Amino acid sequence: MGLLQLLVLAVLASERRVAGAAEVFANFSEGLIEFSVGKFRIFELNRPFPEEAILHDISNNVTFLIFQIHSQYQNTTVSFSPTLLPNASETGTDSGLVFILRPEQSTCTWYLETSDTEPVQNMAILLSYSERDPIPGGCNLEFDLDIDPNIYLEYNFFETTIKFAPANLGYARGADPPSCDAGTDQDSRWRLQYDVYQYFLPENDLTEDMVLMHLQRMVTVPQVKASALKVVTLTANDKTSISFSSLPGQGVIYNVIVWDPFLNTSAAYVPVHTYACSFEAGEDSCASLGRVSSKVFFTLFALLGFFICFFGHRFWKTELFFIGFIIMGFFFYILITRLTPIKYDVRLILTAVAGSVGGMFLVAAWWRCGILSICMLCVGLVLGFLISSVTFFTPLGQPNLCSILKSSSREACGKSKWKPKDFSRRRCILGHFLLHSYPHSSSFHGLPKNTEHTDLWSHWLLFSGFSR
Repeated sequence: MGLLQLLVLAVLASERRVAGAAEVFANFSEGLIEFSVGKFRIFELNRPFPEEAILHDISNNVTFLIFQIHSQYQNTTVSFSPTLLPNASETGTDSGLVFILRPEQSTCTWYLETSDTEPVQNMAILLSYSERDPIPGGCNLEFDLDIDPNIYLEYNFFETTIKFAPANLGYARGADPPSCDAGTDQDSRWRLQYDVYQYFLPENDLTEDMVLMHLQRMVTVPQVKASALKVVTLTANDKTSISFSSLPGQGVIYNVIVWDPFLNTSAAYVPVHTYACSFEAGEDSCASLGRVSSKVFFTLFALLGFFICFFGHRFWKTELFFIGFIIMGFFFYILITRLTPIKYDVRLILTAVAGSVGGMFLVAAWWRCGILSICMLCVGLVLGFLISSVTFFTPLGQPNLCSILKSSSREACGKSKWKPKDFSRRRCILGHFLLHSYPHSSSFHGLPKNTEHTDLWSHWLLFSGFSR
């Protein structure tokens, strides 16, 4: 009797396992993902199994939706229809579409797929906006989509460039969109302003979970303003293209917020991220950064610099050659990088040749003229380069640091005029300076202020400023 009971239990358990597997397969084969407005969904896409994203019960006060999907480095495609059309689909690692709602429409559908042979981990979200909000990419004339909320990113070893389409004013369901070029007055899209934000991912972390987690902070307008650093503000008359320095191996997220100053409403574009390197390239990939030519060149350069640092004045002409090499090589490298498309290794060789010519020229000038002041001026110029580079690498090089310090110090330390013996206000302002510029604070990595550890010395200065 006991053996019969065990056999029955085994049969029931096997039926349950089969039913469970069939249920999982049925859900996967259906390919349907239900979304809610403002809720992130993380899922996996496979090439043989496209997915369908759907949103129900859309509110009547919503006039357009932005659907966006992100992955770390594998491309995914989002489309309005199962058939991919150039003006109705977008492919990339950070892709999005704007859906203009019709009157009485309460359901929207998107189609998701990938052409990658490997499964792709994705994060997607739907955002809703009203008729008062500007429409990102509503006046697109450059890219394929009719309304393009995407930010297009290009990078090379030295420079990262982002481009985006101009926005348009919002409008009600069923109404005609405002003309993009009818006029330049305050009733047209020319009153819109664009705030470009930059967000640095934690250093030396190239994991997929990390970038997907931090992308969630760069999606909505309040999160972008609280988390990222505003780099520049553009008007409708400015070119919608901005360049940054490339940092290979360092993850960076960019986003643009379009603001309507007349209605005081905003909308965010689809954020885009980059590591300024490729995860799939065999040479110089994100996993193995650094060229052999660079390592050899700068190792020899560092050894020569070490020699000059301790024995330079004993070998005066060698020191002059080294200084002339730095100055000529510095300017020559910048010029050929900006003006020519030659490869990096060739550029490095030409830089070494130009630097050698500059070094020999400075030695020849000393040998022929013997003017000490000119030679020492070149040495001081190199020292100035070093100090300025170190300074701009720190948070002191942030473009909006002065405005941050000015506003925060006035709010916390008072708006009175400067007094020579007002030492408590001096300590308060100094404390705010350290709070906003201390290298180990979270603002250095693009995180919100006061979310991580802050220097105790800064807190002591701030407290002492308030206590007197």
